[in-house]
Amino acid sequence: MIRHTALFKWTDEATSEQKQKIAAELSALPAIVPSVRSLLLGHDAGLATGNFDFAVTVDFDDEAGFFAYRDDPAHREIITRDILPITAQRVAVQFKF
Repeated sequence: MIRHTALFKWTDEATSEQKQKIAAELSALPAIVPSVRSLLLGHDAGLATGNFDFAVTVDFDDEAGFFAYRDDPAHREIITRDILPITAQRVAVQFKF
């Protein structure tokens, strides 16, 4: 299994509506991208200072599944249209488990 986790810090100009739209659109991806086995996401709970604002974790059977998700047109559109315009910082990791 491969787990992909991405963390985002939003720009100061990012609106609540934009953030909610991203969460809703990403939540729809398991129905669109067959290789997605599990998708969890959420906004930071505010329990510690310095955290990122938003996290998404996606599980796949294998590396090919990750690449299918990464390159999927629906996923790429969400990134280009909605995520990149309000992203101040992003970090990600993929690991086997």
